[in-house]
Amino acid sequence: MSTTSIPAQHHHDVPGDGGPAGFTRVPPQDLDAEQSVIGALLLSGSPGSSARFFGEILATGIVAGEYYRPAHAVVHRAVVDLHAAGEPVDAITVAAELTRRGELARVGGATYLHACVQAVPTAANGAHYAEIVRAKAYRRAVIESAQRIVEFAYSEAGDEDEVRELVEQQLTAIVAGTPGLHEAPPVVGDLYLDFVADLEDVQDGRKAGLPYGFADLDALTSGMRPGNVSVVGAASGVGKSTFALNAAVAAAKTGAPVMFSSLEMSANELMQKIAAAEGKIPLHHLTLQGGLTAEGWETVRRLGPELFRSLPLRVYRPEGASLGDIASAARACARAGGLALLVVDYLQLVEVEQSRSITREQAVASVSRGLKNLSVELDCHVIALSQLNDDGLMRESRAIKNDASVVIKIERPDAEERESARAGEVDLKVEKNRFGPVARVTVAAQLHYSRFVDMAHT
Repeated sequence: MSTTSIPAQHHHDVPGDGGPAGFTRVPPQDLDAEQSVIGALLLSGSPGSSARFFGEILATGIVAGEYYRPAHAVVHRAVVDLHAAGEPVDAITVAAELTRRGELARVGGATYLHACVQAVPTAANGAHYAEIVRAKAYRRAVIESAQRIVEFAYSEAGDEDEVRELVEQQLTAIVAGTPGLHEAPPVVGDLYLDFVADLEDVQDGRKAGLPYGFADLDALTSGMRPGNVSVVGAASGVGKSTFALNAAVAAAKTGAPVMFSSLEMSANELMQKIAAAEGKIPLHHLTLQGGLTAEGWETVRRLGPELFRSLPLRVYRPEGASLGDIASAARACARAGGLALLVVDYLQLVEVEQSRSITREQAVASVSRGLKNLSVELDCHVIALSQLNDDGLMRESRAIKNDASVVIKIERPDAEERESARAGEVDLKVEKNRFGPVARVTVAAQLHYSRFVDMAHT
């Protein structure tokens, strides 16, 4: 196969290692394969016996930005746009479309389109050629990511945490196979069909967020959705960590990978709370010498194979308390098997790099914004716990609430009034809800088991 009539182009050369001065290496590419993909698309883009090959090529996920030669990217965009409009795709219709756009001469004219058709042996191999093109594009993306790391390291800009964060971001993108967005974002017309399909799934109950584990709260918020943050605020001792751990376990029971990062409790303390909640073992039986009965021991043994060995819940107690440490661990989870939910206990304990000119409120705002960005980057939901002041207001509340999609304040009527008629009840006050109304959800506190439950389960 030959690259017939390929016009000259500029290569994006990469400096070589250890070679003579001026030595350059051409990035990974296969222009024969690129030309064959274009030819196969032009051969199979009209109704007929070979039309299925067109769909097979696009099903590989190939996009215009993955071609090394810019002219091929231009042709690919025209092909995809014609197909989306329901028009036939062949050398003549694509030439007409490129003429309309004023881009025909840029790709080498109609002659080059026909040359692509003649160069491809058979449209049946189009998907294979597309995979070759994608593989070369991926290698180029790896090189670009590595160059960013090298250049940043040589620049001596930033501190060690910033260098590590850049390295992790680039490596995460490389492993995920999505090194960057090279095309303009889609217009709403292109998004409409996906929107309708998603809407059907939501309306038919096939798609919902991860459960918090409380029926009324899940119905009110539609659960925990990727790319969003829930902020849970409570005064000290009311039970925000208990609520968050209950939610983490409920989400993990669906098979969703979860990471619980605690800056207050050790991994063993968290395990005690999970065992108490799931086994209905009084927490103090697990923490006091000789407190566990024979029946309690049997329950602990049973929880091993029935719960803990299959629960995709990771517990992380960072050595430090920096946002970078938490983000690093979260990215490692994403690489190791995915991450659907990240819990951070709690916001005011997370540290960021502070200068003399930054206030405490600005520091916490930086943490809040960092967690929001992390939820989008890793396509996961984040539960961020927040301490309340004595006056019931969330500390550094403005920025925290701005970044949150859902804000829940936990209140226990019997916390201040022991003889309250509502003893044992807990109010989950949903003060912000981007997915529905705000409301008050009442659940029951079984703190001796380290859990909250729906009122119907009491």
